[in-house]
Amino acid sequence: MKIAIVKLSALGDIIHAMVVLQFMKKHNQEVVIDWFVEESYKESLEFHPDINKVYVVNIKNVKKKKSIYLLYKELKKVRKLDSYDLVIDMQGLIKSAIISRFIPSKITLGFDKSSAREGLASIFYNHTLKFSYEKNVIERNFELIKFALNFNFKLDEIIDKQPFLYSSQKYLNLSFSNIKKNILLVPGASFSSKRYPVENFAELINLLDANYFIVWGNDDEKLLADKIKNIAPHVNICEKLSIDSLTSLISQVDLVIGSDTGPTHMAWALNVASITLFGPTPGYRNTCVTKNNKIIESTSKVNPFKIDKNDLSIKDIDVQEIFQVAKNLLN
Repeated sequence: MKIAIVKLSALGDIIHAMVVLQFMKKHNQEVVIDWFVEESYKESLEFHPDINKVYVVNIKNVKKKKSIYLLYKELKKVRKLDSYDLVIDMQGLIKSAIISRFIPSKITLGFDKSSAREGLASIFYNHTLKFSYEKNVIERNFELIKFALNFNFKLDEIIDKQPFLYSSQKYLNLSFSNIKKNILLVPGASFSSKRYPVENFAELINLLDANYFIVWGNDDEKLLADKIKNIAPHVNICEKLSIDSLTSLISQVDLVIGSDTGPTHMAWALNVASITLFGPTPGYRNTCVTKNNKIIESTSKVNPFKIDKNDLSIKDIDVQEIFQVAKNLLN
């Protein structure tokens, strides 16, 4: 059986979808799985042993340049591929649904109109699943694959999952400690109200004796890292890392602390201890809590259908609460 999975972006969302791969292979070791993704995120997938091929589609570039011609080129590219037995759109957006429909296949599957992120996406599928959009994203992905392949695994089995991110080589950093615990801080996020204040990170650093690393992905996030170092000079700011190097780094640390963003979800995927901080996004929906992966939510009431980017409640999460959870995880 040959299957195409369409999950174009973003990093955390792709990770939440990738967990299904090991269960697909347990169900049918002979299944061939290809994955369609945006260029920026292909490194998260290309070293995975359960993925046959990673195909890049540049829909982000199409949107940026507002070019019908570029869209035509992308659709033509996927249209020329050999046929699949099944295409599964795990994203539920109009752009991912169009890509899914153009991939040659007997069956194109996605969430129905009431369950997809963008309801109109459902018109591009010939098979649909109804499963509430408000439910946990990992559960939604699991149920979609369960429906597609008719397997009998239970959601609880994800708790005992195997790590499922892979890197091409070990990332080496001379600042790793063999004496203290190594903790990775992630001050950045896709928008400002998801970011925990740098002053609070610095306070945590002073409370919890450890060897700290800070990662960043763009100029704004580098400024946040620099501000933390100005207050707590002994932290180590990493150079800008590829997804491949970041995967290796996270696999080697003892704890990751950050908001609802890619690197904290990578820690969950790698079975590395983590604390994910939630303000304007719903913690119950956007991650999976385990004995090693904890969440701390603000008191804000969050609407999963519409993110309030003016919700700054993440700043109210008590540093002492993070400190206590971190101590428990490290012990």
